[in-house]
Amino acid sequence: MRSIWNGAISFGLVSIPIKLVNATENHSIHFRQIHLADGGRIRYRKVCELDEEEVSGGEIGKAYEDADGTMIPITDEDLAQLPLPTAKTIEIVAFVPADEIDPLQMDAAYYLSANGVPAAKPYTLLREALKRSNKVAVAKYALRGRERLGMLRVVDDVIAMHGLLWPDEIRAPEGVAPDSDVTVRDAELDLADALMDTLGEVDMDSLHDDYREAVEELIAAKASGEAVQPSESEDSGGGKVIDLIAALESSVRAAKKSRGEGEAESEEDMADVHPIKKKATPRKTAPQKSSPKSTGGKKSTASTAKKTTQKKTTSKSTSSASSSKGTSSANSAKKQTSSGSRSTTKKKTAAPRKRASA
Repeated sequence: MRSIWNGAISFGLVSIPIKLVNATENHSIHFRQIHLADGGRIRYRKVCELDEEEVSGGEIGKAYEDADGTMIPITDEDLAQLPLPTAKTIEIVAFVPADEIDPLQMDAAYYLSANGVPAAKPYTLLREALKRSNKVAVAKYALRGRERLGMLRVVDDVIAMHGLLWPDEIRAPEGVAPDSDVTVRDAELDLADALMDTLGEVDMDSLHDDYREAVEELIAAKASGEAVQPSESEDSGGGKVIDLIAALESSVRAAKKSRGEGEAESEEDMADVHPIKKKATPRKTAPQKSSPKSTGGKKSTASTAKKTTQKKTTSKSTSSASSSKGTSSANSAKKQTSSGSRSTTKKKTAAPRKRASA
C-alpha cells in the first residue's frame, strides 16, 4: 500500500519512524455530469472573476476571506514559519481507556507501518504495551496543512490511528430529542429486548452494500442495451403512527423466520390444528344417522330405493330378453317389478303418517 505521509511516533524520548497508510477505501460509484443534448461531458474551469479568464494551477494561491469580503493572501512560506512541532511527528500526549473516546469524534482511519529495520523494535514495544494496558494512546499530528487529534490502538499486529475531531467540533444535541414527554411501558421494553435477542449478533464481514450492487447491475444492463425493469420498493411505513406493540411482535416473528427459528413454531401450529379437524368430522355425519324424523333423510332413502328398483328392473328385463326360457322368466320379472313398486308406494305413504303423528 502506498504511504501518504512519512514521520515518526514520539513516545517520550523514544522516536519510532513510521509511514502513514490509508486503512479504508471508498467504493462509492461516481458519476460524471454530461450535456443531455449531445452527451458531452461537463467540466469545471477555474476562471478569475475580474478578467473572466481561465487560470492555470501555477497561478492559483490561497487567501483568507475576512468578514467584510477582503481577501488576505496566505502563502506556503507563511505557514511554514509557524511553530508546529507535530509537522512530521505523531506526538503521544496520554494513554486512556478506550471507552473515554466518544465515537462521535471518530474520523478517518490509518495504519502505521514501521519505516525501516531500526523501527521494528520500538514499534513492537509500543504495540505490546498498548495490548497489555488495554488502553489507547491520544496523540497530535499534522496532516494536509492543519494539526489534528488522533487515537492509536492495536489491530491484529498493527498499530492503527483514528483521526479524531477536536472536542469543540462536536455539536451539542440541542433540540434533537423529542419535545414531548414519552412514557415507555415495561411490556414494550420486554418486546424490544426480545427483538434484540432474536436479531443477536452478526458477522460484520457478511454485510455489503446492496445499493451499490444494484447500481452496478443497472450500468451493466444499460451498457449492453438491455431494458431496465423498475424494481418495486417496499413501503417502510416511515412517518406513520403505528401500534408499537404490534410492530415489535411482528418484528420478532420476522426475525425468527429469517433465522429459521419460525419453522418449528409453524409445525407446532399445524399439530394443534389436526385434532380439531378429527373431532369435527363425526359431528357433520351424526345428524344423518341419529335423526329419523328428518324429512330430507327420508326423501333421499326413497330416491335411493327407486334407483335400486329401476336398476333391478332393467337388469332383469335385459336378461329375460336375451335368454331362451320364454314367457315364464318374463312373468317372474313382472312380478318382481310390481312387488318393488308396491313396496315403494308403501314407503311413500308411510312418510306422511309419521309426520302427522309427529
